[in-house]
Amino acid sequence: MTILLLLIGFFPLTSWGNSDSFLPELTRKLIPLYQHWHQNPELSFQEEKTALRFSEELRKAQFEVTSSFGGHGVVGVLKNGKGPTLLLRTDLDALPLAEATGLEYASKAKSRTSDGTEVPMMHACGHDLHMTNMVGVAHYLQHHKSRWQGTVIMIGQPAEEKGGGARAMLKAGLFSKFPKPNFALALHVDASQAVGKVTLIPGPLTANVDTLDLKMKGRGGHGARPQDTIDPIPMASELVLTLQTLISREKDPSRAAVITVGAFNAGTKHNIIPDSATLLLTVRTFSPEVRTKILDGIKRKAKAIALAYEAPEPEIKSSEEPVPSVINDPGMVQRLKPVFSKWLEEKNILSSEPWTVGEDFSRYGLEGVPSVMFTLGTLTEARIKKYQGKGTVPSLHSAQYFPSAEESLLIGIPLMGESAIELLSSK
Repeated sequence: MTILLLLIGFFPLTSWGNSDSFLPELTRKLIPLYQHWHQNPELSFQEEKTALRFSEELRKAQFEVTSSFGGHGVVGVLKNGKGPTLLLRTDLDALPLAEATGLEYASKAKSRTSDGTEVPMMHACGHDLHMTNMVGVAHYLQHHKSRWQGTVIMIGQPAEEKGGGARAMLKAGLFSKFPKPNFALALHVDASQAVGKVTLIPGPLTANVDTLDLKMKGRGGHGARPQDTIDPIPMASELVLTLQTLISREKDPSRAAVITVGAFNAGTKHNIIPDSATLLLTVRTFSPEVRTKILDGIKRKAKAIALAYEAPEPEIKSSEEPVPSVINDPGMVQRLKPVFSKWLEEKNILSSEPWTVGEDFSRYGLEGVPSVMFTLGTLTEARIKKYQGKGTVPSLHSAQYFPSAEESLLIGIPLMGESAIELLSSK
């Protein structure tokens, strides 16, 4: 089979049955870069140093680089004759989370949010591996330049975690100041799967994400005289429960959706009935029809409860920009499947259910560019067994998650590199 199957079978790197040492040597050289990014995260819209280093790395791979594009966005261009144009995307930002991995190179960095609050930071969503993998792909395409023709556009995108980075780069003229791509490709780490397992599916891969702030308004007063008030707390409590009927009784059971109330804020003291109660919601759907039905239903139920309590109309607004679902182009998936099959056994190419997480890579597809995102398993079998022995495997956005970097890069670099070469062929 291939060298990657040897890796999947847990052979050491030195036993690879391949005389070309380029890939393992490249991967080993990239580990310090991965550790640098892991140890020095930056929050959304603050990725200045991260973007600077990413720009430097692309220049080393002989890309023409434009920095500070759409904020801290980076655009690298590599031309190799006439042919298709391919967009390859990585994200740059980290999360406001205190790392608990125990790694020697764990992040101890802190920053301030837009409201001035000091927070810890870590790469709990694998963007450090995404960036390192992309740098590896840049060198991979240079090394195999005789096998493809066309233009590669590599972007380092800011603010994926805020859902606004892709829009910022597009608004800055990504597809007018640079060639509009024929294809777009990205990967995302998978914290639940072993190294060597990937997911490549047509259609929805991630969910539509809507973030709502919902304020139920009442009339405050003394807790000992509720008859003089309109208490918003029972109103909001009733709403929390009835919202779930939108999922269980108003939506087709075969079509997935999630409503989560992540925060319930009301009141300041035992004997004071407040003027309002605020709910913070996240809504995840996979089709425009279900999204519209759920969002309209939330407004309808909130207004109905307020009317029943003779209360003022609720205030409902989006606190963050909605993020559309990533829709993998079926024809592009079909074209890439043989590439994946050459590098991995069929049992390791998964057809799992879509993720209910959000990803603004979707915006490039909405601009009319056939797009695919695949997922990359990032934990060794030994680590998975160790975690399972303790009860659970850390998920993405967990303070304990980190990828098995070298093993993951040995899969991710050639999979993305070979996929790029296929899409840049003359077919």
